[in-house]
Amino acid sequence: MTTPFFQSDSTLIKPYALMDLDDTLFQTQRKIDTWKLPTAEPEHLVCATVNKKGQPLSFMSQRQAAFFNWLLINTDLIVVTARDRSEIKRVKLPFHSWKVLTHGAVILTPEGEMLSDWQQYIYDTLQPMQDKLHQITALINDYSETTGSALNNLVMTLHTDHFCTSSDKSANDTQLTIYLAIKHAQKDHQALADLAKQLPTLIPDFDAHFYVHVNANNLAILPHAVHKRHAVQFLLQYHLDSLRPSFGFGDSLADLPFLQLLDWYGMPNRGQLHEQRYTE
Repeated sequence: MTTPFFQSDSTLIKPYALMDLDDTLFQTQRKIDTWKLPTAEPEHLVCATVNKKGQPLSFMSQRQAAFFNWLLINTDLIVVTARDRSEIKRVKLPFHSWKVLTHGAVILTPEGEMLSDWQQYIYDTLQPMQDKLHQITALINDYSETTGSALNNLVMTLHTDHFCTSSDKSANDTQLTIYLAIKHAQKDHQALADLAKQLPTLIPDFDAHFYVHVNANNLAILPHAVHKRHAVQFLLQYHLDSLRPSFGFGDSLADLPFLQLLDWYGMPNRGQLHEQRYTE
């Protein structure tokens, strides 16, 4: 058997592009200034997200906007983000394919529906964890009140969603807590990093049930079942065409596990993942 040489084909087979959003495709003005992004002069900025009041919050530089436009036209662009179903609505970019949301707890079909077999799995996993998630919140509250002032300014948010447990979307619609997010009101990143190190000693059997993701002023406490990698692996195995190539981009250490499932992956030249790989 003779192996053929490559011949170009004018028929375009779109690859899958699986993309983190915040700090990968766009970022806030504060980070634009900190990173000194090129082509990010005010006249070149494109609004990508708005805040809860509908005011512009995050922006793409001219280069980022060109990159996004190329992705939109030439790939099957799949969102993979920590944003939940409410937060993704504040992203003002046209996404038409699958969406992996809430750190992987939610998968939306191209039609915008929750993927039923995945949400059943997440429901079955999260339902027994509800008491533990609420106990963690109480324990951290107590801990912050009895320790130094650096932890007196924590802002804790329980991220929830509604899960249906049958093919009848009106039946058994249950709200479940998915994970706990913590920010520091004064953006004391070190206080959050120190708290993350204390969690396994503060909370019994913490490592058996949860993992922690820390990136700048964001600390997330998540059940092991909730991970971008798990959701992406499920999509690749059961819903995406295995003959089509895949690539992706992400900026944080939490993105690396899902990126490693793809044929190719990369990162922006700033952010947590770039800094970690560069220093190593």
